Amino acid sequence: MEILRSKWVAMAASIWIQCTSGASYTFGIYSAALKSTQSYDQSTLDTVSVFKDIGANAGVFSGLLYTYVTSNRRRGRGGNGGPWVVLAIGAIQCFAGYFLMWASVTGLIRKPPVPLMCLFMFIASQSQTFFNTANVVSAVENFADYGDLAEIAFLLIHQDKGYVLDGLCSGFLGLSGAILIQLYETLCGGDPASFILLLAVTPTVLSLLAMPLVRIYETSTADDKKHLNGLSAVSLIIAAYLMILIIVKNTFGLSSVANVVTLVCLVLLLALPLLIATRARRDRMEKTALPDKSPLITSPKAATSVNQSSVGDSQAEAGLSENLNLLQAMKSLSFWLLFLAMICGMGSGLSTINNIRQIGESLRYSSVEINSLVSLWSIWNFLGRFGAGYASDAMLHKKGWPRPWLMAATLGTMTIGHLIIASGFQGNLYVGSVIVGVCYGSQWSLMPTITSELFGVRHMGTIFNTISIASPIGSYVFSVRLIGYIYDKTASGVGNKCFGSHCFRLSFVIMASVAFFGFLVAIRCDPFSSDLFEDNSDQQSVPVLRNSTSSENSTKDLGGMFCSAFGGASSSETVCFSGELVTLHDTTPVRAVPNILKA
Repeated sequence: MEILRSKWVAMAASIWIQCTSGASYTFGIYSAALKSTQSYDQSTLDTVSVFKDIGANAGVFSGLLYTYVTSNRRRGRGGNGGPWVVLAIGAIQCFAGYFLMWASVTGLIRKPPVPLMCLFMFIASQSQTFFNTANVVSAVENFADYGDLAEIAFLLIHQDKGYVLDGLCSGFLGLSGAILIQLYETLCGGDPASFILLLAVTPTVLSLLAMPLVRIYETSTADDKKHLNGLSAVSLIIAAYLMILIIVKNTFGLSSVANVVTLVCLVLLLALPLLIATRARRDRMEKTALPDKSPLITSPKAATSVNQSSVGDSQAEAGLSENLNLLQAMKSLSFWLLFLAMICGMGSGLSTINNIRQIGESLRYSSVEINSLVSLWSIWNFLGRFGAGYASDAMLHKKGWPRPWLMAATLGTMTIGHLIIASGFQGNLYVGSVIVGVCYGSQWSLMPTITSELFGVRHMGTIFNTISIASPIGSYVFSVRLIGYIYDKTASGVGNKCFGSHCFRLSFVIMASVAFFGFLVAIRCDPFSSDLFEDNSDQQSVPVLRNSTSSENSTKDLGGMFCSAFGGASSSETVCFSGELVTLHDTTPVRAVPNILKA
């Protein structure tokens, strides 16, 4: 149907897939069943969880596949490839991994050795990167509001949509944990084994049904901002609804019928993106009769005066300071400082959510309270991912504060969260998980942007994926070698369990110290990017670029103005930018790097 062939319907389909693809955040629901049925100690259980983290963060394979299956379309060769291929492979991985885990827990197959169970977990969680890559990158391509390198000035001023789209898709991924747990409480009757089967079936079926709608459309996006803001509002409404629902369930409890009703309400809220897609299509149809040959930036003058600090901010956001490849980046101190900061922050955050059920059990939290904590973690994760990008932009443009300062602030705040969890006072997990969850989500939002600012955008995907290896490394060190080791030393009795605040106190005091070390490291990152944010009151002339409808003479004059303003050299037909000659009439679309996105 023609009505389903639009980028807005594709965006709605991507959001639906994202809403069930974050199964890795629900490990705390079934970890106890996995531990008891497989006779694991805490260190072994944490080892399995580390492979979950590795799978959910190894996005290189999905990025390479996305590039390959969409390459023919980019080259104008047609073909049947597209994002649906990546989604289909992700669905196969999701079903295979979780189904084999469910069969192991229920005794359908013989108890597998630990390495094989780790493989099951890796395959299951690896699907998350395939879903995320296909959904986010196709969304960025559909809503890329600049088509060629002659529009670089527009990119400098209006690059925020990429952050909005990434924040939207990764935000719904963060909410997916809470959504899946609502399904668990309504359909599984509190049986963790059944929940593992639900994780195998639900994301697989939904992605297979929705993947034909996820396509790439070559359309203008000049008037899309209000509809993107509408999707942002929907995500906030869903997050608020889930948070209220979780609190009500934890405080008063709900009957089976009430659970069904609340689930139906949630499904209706998740249908709102389709309503926005319908409105966007209607608005576009109303404007189809209007001519679309206006200049990219309309101005009666060829140049305008702006404050140099604004230009510096825009250059920083576009990653125009330098474009280093991976090897060049690895030779810089800033690369390894970011790597260390990611180990300290994201590694300790993952370790917290991986062990939250055992922490709750040791403090005598009920099963309902622990499930609520896991659900609420998804809400805090979403708020951190969604809010950090906007907060960092506001700090950058209004205060001139570089993003590493906000990253340092999240690590310093995370230190407080770990200490609260270590304290063991009544209700400490609620307070501590809020702080750690928001800070953990914020770091996932900030790290890609900081990477592009320090090393440029050309090789950002490869560099960020390499830095992201630090996350599962930190998870292994803190989960297996720290939390699991100390817990097993203090545990005793039937089931090798430990009760009391002493079970995890030392572990979280050490992780608090590590997070504070990350805070110091993040502050040290600032001198390497401070030159991108210099404030200068001097006025500077900035050329106003026009699209290919501009006359040839204006294009030639524009080349000299552009290079003069940005420190390059020009010729009669080309302009110089970042060390390369770029034809002003070139219409080759600029595409997003496909393998930059993470869980």
